[in-house]
Amino acid sequence: MTAAAEHGGPIGECVYGSRLIGSDADLVLHGGGNTSVKAAFDDITGTAIDALYVKGSGWDLATIEAEGFTPLPTQRLRDLLDLDALSDSDMMRELSAARLDPDAPQPSVETLLHAYLPHTAVQHSHADAIVTLTNLADGSDRVAEVFGSSVVVIDYVMPGFDLAKEITRRWPLDADEDTIGMVLMNHGLFTFGHDTQTAYQHHVELITRAESWLDSHAPLATSSSGPSSAVAASVIAGLRCGVCDAAGRAMIMTRHRDEASMRFARRDDVEDLANRGPLTPDHVIRTKRVPMVGRDLDGYAAAYASYFSNNARRGNETLTMLDPAPRVIVDPELGICTIGEQAKAADIAFDIYAHTMPVLERAEDHLGGYVPLDADDLFDMEYWDLEQAKLALGGSAPPLAGMIAFLTGAASGIGKACAALLLERGAAVVGIDRDDAVAGAFDGPAWLGLSVDVTDDAAQHVAVQAAVERFGGIDIVVSSAGVFGATTPIASLSMDDWRAVQSVNVDAVAALLSMVHPILERSPVGGRVVLIGSKNVPAPGKGAGAYSASKAALTQLGRVAALEWADDSIRVNTVHPDAVFDTGLWTEELLAERARRYDMSVDQYKRRNLLSAEVTSANVADVVVSLCSDTFATTTGAAIPVDGGNERVI
Repeated sequence: MTAAAEHGGPIGECVYGSRLIGSDADLVLHGGGNTSVKAAFDDITGTAIDALYVKGSGWDLATIEAEGFTPLPTQRLRDLLDLDALSDSDMMRELSAARLDPDAPQPSVETLLHAYLPHTAVQHSHADAIVTLTNLADGSDRVAEVFGSSVVVIDYVMPGFDLAKEITRRWPLDADEDTIGMVLMNHGLFTFGHDTQTAYQHHVELITRAESWLDSHAPLATSSSGPSSAVAASVIAGLRCGVCDAAGRAMIMTRHRDEASMRFARRDDVEDLANRGPLTPDHVIRTKRVPMVGRDLDGYAAAYASYFSNNARRGNETLTMLDPAPRVIVDPELGICTIGEQAKAADIAFDIYAHTMPVLERAEDHLGGYVPLDADDLFDMEYWDLEQAKLALGGSAPPLAGMIAFLTGAASGIGKACAALLLERGAAVVGIDRDDAVAGAFDGPAWLGLSVDVTDDAAQHVAVQAAVERFGGIDIVVSSAGVFGATTPIASLSMDDWRAVQSVNVDAVAALLSMVHPILERSPVGGRVVLIGSKNVPAPGKGAGAYSASKAALTQLGRVAALEWADDSIRVNTVHPDAVFDTGLWTEELLAERARRYDMSVDQYKRRNLLSAEVTSANVADVVVSLCSDTFATTTGAAIPVDGGNERVI
């Protein structure tokens, strides 16, 4: 950590060291782990206060800034440790009140542990190699074999005040001058030192020892699983629909069929092994205690309800059961499916389970068997109000959270505007376009952009399958891809030009609707389709025969779909824009030519409607996305103009 001195003293060094361990997925996953450093806090009077700067809740170690550390007076924290008992809520209230900066985030639940350890810098992770050793029947012996007197070993205690108090009892008895770390069984690793660089070096040293021991005694599995199975999109969509019904809301479900996932899912003992529990209790809020092995959703939900009933009665407080839907599915045909309220949450669940599978395999195949915490300990973590608060930090879900949209023509114009608004409102979006720029049109896990020519039925089918594999289904379809074609009188119209326009504006849409119907009818929220028509349907113009006819045919196709699909709870509506000039249909040359034809300036031409309004792609997107929302839950077969008002249409 030679660059540490460039990062602003002890706090800057702690930021730098935190990012080092936070950026290694083998050490820290999604909110796990924490770090601290003891340093002076200069208050407004200039008084230097001995303080602990500890990672704040809600910050990711991989990207944390100095503002992510909460300063607290060390003496106050030690005073709290003198108490015989302290409830979680009282502890967090006291920690919150003790903040030297009231704008700092809420401090880690393990703050008191950090404060007690007699070292300047502390780092804590849930390293894969460590939790492999600690989830064995003889885990304590294995830890002692690997580390000797370098670490203090602590049996599992729930994080918070009780854990900190246990450390105060054990540390004076077990720590000595050779101690550089502390292993918490079924939990993780703490290391420390006189500065962050030393604490980090100790972290690397101990984890390297564990990894070397495991490589010698329990090599990672390398056997092949064979090719993954081709699974119909409708089957995946049907499974997601069942998951959503169990959860009581729309959810994202991502299929993973990489070599490691398929190998694990096809183990002969997978049902027993997968159902034992997570690597560390922190994972339970992301993955639930166990995955669903196979596809018996009713059985899984019943087992979860029994797990809740058996454990909820142990406490005095009244608990409300969380939804009984799985967050991980292990299936020999599907591989691994992970579920979340949004794409990011589903990806987090897989990140965790991708690290879980090799640990389970190593422990079971080479180290005497995988033995995690008991169900009651995991239940206490799952229903711990402090852990639930972590999930609540994200706030309320956006209106389209958990829904999946499929858009054509998504690289520009109306299609791109619709994609942007759908993403903003929480949907996962798959956008296709023949423009390769579609892949990078948006960032983030909720976006999948695919380069596809809609006139290629096979390519569209592959894109639909990819959408379902990535997000679990399709709830919303927006058909925006379109071409205007040459402005030509019918008397001189080329049939090749005619067919080219029909193939994009009608034929490709008919093919897409046929493909997606089996998926839309399995939507947990009811399918929603919006077709982008044109003002030319009710009010065509000269020279636009191919375009006007194609959009009229598209409108009629939508009306028939609305009639045929109503029994499947799929609504189909059409939007008729006009004079939307920020789309790929319009070039500067075409716009200037049309303005001259009407003896207008370009600006006048853009606003030649009753409201004298310029209609933009964003205006159209507002209407399209509203039609996809629950606001229009009872509307189908409608045709809505977005044109500023047109005398010929009215």
